[in-house]
Parts: sequence; structure tokens; C-alpha cells
Amino acid sequence: MTDFTAERCQRVGMRVAFGMGLGIVLWMFAMPGVAAADGSGLDWTAMLIQLAGGLALFLFGMDQMGEALKLVAGEKMRQILGKLTTNRVMGLVTGAVVTSVIQSSSVTTVMLVGFVTANLMSLSQAIGVILGADIGTTITAQIVAFPIKKYALALVAAGFLMTFTSKKEDIRQYGVLIMGLGLIFFGMAVMSGAMKPLRSYQPFIDLMQNVSNPLIGILVSTAFTALVQSSSATMGIVIVLASQGLISLEGGIALALGANIGTCATAGLAAIGKPREAVRVAVAHVTFKIVGVLLIVWFIPPFADLVRGISPAAEHLSGMDRLAADTPRQVANAHTLFNVGIAFLFLPFAGVFARFCEWVVPDRPLTEAEEIDARYEPKYLDDVLLDTPALALERAQLEIGRLGDRVGVMYEEFLEPTLAHDTARLEEVAEMDVDVDVLHARIVEYLAQISAGELSHNESDALLRLIQAANQIEHMGDLIEVNLVGLGQKLAEDGVTVSPATADIIRDYHRKVGDALRRSTEAMREADRKLARQVRRMKPEMAELATSTVRHALDRLVVDEPNRMQAYTREMELIENLTRIYRHSRRLAGLVAP
Repeated sequence: MTDFTAERCQRVGMRVAFGMGLGIVLWMFAMPGVAAADGSGLDWTAMLIQLAGGLALFLFGMDQMGEALKLVAGEKMRQILGKLTTNRVMGLVTGAVVTSVIQSSSVTTVMLVGFVTANLMSLSQAIGVILGADIGTTITAQIVAFPIKKYALALVAAGFLMTFTSKKEDIRQYGVLIMGLGLIFFGMAVMSGAMKPLRSYQPFIDLMQNVSNPLIGILVSTAFTALVQSSSATMGIVIVLASQGLISLEGGIALALGANIGTCATAGLAAIGKPREAVRVAVAHVTFKIVGVLLIVWFIPPFADLVRGISPAAEHLSGMDRLAADTPRQVANAHTLFNVGIAFLFLPFAGVFARFCEWVVPDRPLTEAEEIDARYEPKYLDDVLLDTPALALERAQLEIGRLGDRVGVMYEEFLEPTLAHDTARLEEVAEMDVDVDVLHARIVEYLAQISAGELSHNESDALLRLIQAANQIEHMGDLIEVNLVGLGQKLAEDGVTVSPATADIIRDYHRKVGDALRRSTEAMREADRKLARQVRRMKPEMAELATSTVRHALDRLVVDEPNRMQAYTREMELIENLTRIYRHSRRLAGLVAP
């Protein structure tokens, strides 16, 4: 079964605690009515225990199902994310699909922040994905609205058998997924049973009728969703209330609108202390939700009529029984229709909204200290993604590409100061390795955090390859700092000058090795097997070029020049170290295309 780590226990436990708190608040509201009621004899303690226990099962099941989905669909998510294009509609679809799998629009938002910060996509493109993510979050409500609670324990049993009897990892993860789905429905059944006595309890009915007031319903739902940081949990409770006929469709729509606003709290919290691109993405998310709610809140009655018209109806029932049968699906449809509506309303104006967000959160020049921090700090790694290993590995891969770029700069910068005896510039090149070492340590630490979670076999292999890739690049940085820069400093100290003809040949070899380094780094960043194979196929050409370079140096050995033997020795060391850089580049490419 999926490893239920302490962090996940804390997350789900907090949601359960907030749910129990809400139950206690409702209980306090209703208790004054008990004395006024005609001895209804409601067992409030038992009802509250059932409600809290049902909510715990619901949230635990949702967490288990989400974790299993991430593992089952992890590779597919990476492929989908790789197909993000400038097409806004494609971005919309991508956001919906990815969010429906990972069950968290906040994770999708964090992912987008990384893409925008890295200039892999524009804010205008990201807006399409944000709108799609909002649609993806409605999938849970659609699932829990199905009236299949009587099969809940059958799903739990089937999932349990698959998880604990199968030796295949994929089958076990599908078992966790099915068992989680069963726990969701069983938790809803328990909560529904706890609330059933309230159908005949007038004080509670009156309380729920107040929720039909859009302002009250939106405020209550916004606050609750912001606390539990899950619109899916809020919608689950709303659908449970609807399944007992305790709220009308209009009241359910108001609560759904509040859930849409409340979920923005997660995006807002995630943007605190982050780059301005992150704040812009959060502003876009919040703006869509609030503007969408303000547009629809005045038209809740006709919107409810529209939803009733497109939703199935139990015409053979009447009164509260019909309300209980029809309203859950209607509430889920309203939730989806609202998000689909604002997506198609705002998608054509993505560019306008992007400019609005840039106006609200303008660029500002970085201070010198901030520039230094930005140089040392990881650009793509985010702890929020650790619960989604496929996406976390994708981001680590991008950061390793950035590490390779930094080493590439060191490589390009060392040769000319070496030939010119510019020791001051060589010292600057050596100092660049500090950036490499710090960033390498952060990457390895992040990969270690990923390894502590539950990984599929493919994800474990990918993790190992990324650690090896980071180490190969870091070794190249050390080789440049210690060997190549050190060699340049020795040439300057000994007063050994490389002849112009030899320098030109070394430059050619240096350029070819640099090309291999750039290609292997890009192949790792993009998981481009074709590019990686190009680097590996360079081996005969590089060997021939190295041989001709050595032959030229040997021919120069008989030339009557001062320090000729010392110059030959240093030239051979230079060529050998350049060859070692190519070997590391080739190994790096081999991690992409063995």
C-alpha cells in the first residue's frame, strides 16, 4: 500500500480536525433548539462521532486515491506536460487532465510558476492551464455524486485483495486506487447516516435554509475551504447534505461558489515569498474565481434552472425524497458548469489578463544581494511537488540542466585566460564552482526527499539516473576548477607560452568538446534520446581529433623554442583534461540514451 508518511498524516489529520470543528460549530448552533424541540431525542454525541469518522474516512480515501493516481499515471503526466504548446485550448485540456489526476490545483499552480519563472512558457499560456486546472478539480465532485454508496465496501474489499495478493506493482497501485474510492463512498455513507435524523429536526432545517442566502453560503464555504485547503472536501460535504435533502440546489450552488473562492487561499499562500512570476500566477487564479463568482451570483436562480434542465431527475419521487435524489448530481453539475463557463469566457482574453497581472505585480530590478541569491538558489525545485514524484523528478531534471549550463559557462570561460596567462580571470572561473557545488547539493538533497516517498519502479530508475547525472556534471565542474584552471595558473607561473598554431588546434578541440557538453546537457534537460545518441556517436571523431592534436604537439617538440619540453607537457595535460570532459559528457548522454 502507499506509504502514509507523517507529513501526509498531518495534512489529512488537519483536515479531519477542521471538519470536526465545523461539526462542533453546527452542533452548538443546533443545541439551543433541542430544548425548544418536542423531545426529539437526537443523540448529538453519536451523530458528531459518526460525522467526524465519516469525514476522516472520506479524506483518507481521497488521499489514498490521489496518491495511487499519481503513481499509476506518473509517466503519462510527464508526457502530457511535455506537450504544452502555445495553443491555449491545448493548455486548457492539459490543465484539466493533470489536475484531475493529481487532485490538486495548487500543485498544478506551483508547476506553472516554475515554467513561467524559467521562461518555458508565458503567463498568457499559463492562464489557459490555470483555467483547465479549475475544471480538473470538479472531477471529484462528479465522482462522489454517483449514488453507489451501497457498493462502497465491495470496492474496499476488491481493492484490498488487489493490493495485498498481487505481486505486480501496477496491480497493487490500482488496488489502492479502488480501495481509496471505496473509502470515499463509505465515508460519505457514514456522514449521510449521521445526518439522516436531521431531516426531521426543524432547527437544523432552518439553519440550512439560511445557507440558501448566497452571501451566507459563499462566506461559510469560503472560510471552510480556506481552512481545509481542499475544495474537493468541501464539495463532498455539500453533496452529503444534498443527499439527505437538507439543502436546495440554490444553497448548494452558493456553497460551491464559496469553495471556488476558498481554494484560492492555497495559491495565495504558495506565492508568499516566491518570485514575482509566482505572485502573478496566484493573482490570475484569484481573479478568475472572484470575477466568475461576481458574474454568476446575481443569477443563481436562472443558473439553477439551467442545471436542473441538463441533470437527470427522479420524477417518480416527491418532496424531500426527490430533493435528496436529484440535488447531489445537480450540485456537482453546477460546480463543473461554473468552472467550464468561466474557462471559455476568459480563455479568449488570456493575453489581456496576463497584462493585467503584470500591471498588478510589476517587475522591479533586483538588488545585488538578490542577484547573488538567485544565482545560488534552485530555480525549479519546490517542496510542494514532493507528494507528486513524477512532477518533482521533472523539475529536478530541469534543475540539473541549469547546473549543466553553469558548468558550461565555466568551460567556455577558462581557455582564453589560460592561453593569455590571465590569472585574475582564471580565479573568477574557479569561483564559479562554488555556485555549482551549492546547486549540486540542493539538487541531491531534493532527490533524497523524493526518494523518501512512494515511487514506482520507473520513477526509482529515473531518480537514480538523475543523481548520477548531477554527479557527472559536478565532477566536470571540479575538473575545470582544479585541473584546467590550475593548469592555466601553472602556465602563467612558469612563463610557458602556447604557440599560435597549437593554440588554434587546441581551440578547435575545445570547441568540439564544448559542443558535446552542451548537447548532453540539453539531452538531459529535455530527455532527448536523439540528441544524446549524437553525443555518443561523436566518440570516433573525438578520438581522431585528439590523436591529431597530440601528433601536432609531438611535431612541435623538436622546434627550437624556450621551455619546449615544459610547454609540451602542459599541452598534453590540457588535451587529456579536455578529453576527460568529453568522457563525462558522453556518460551524461548515456544516462539519457544507454
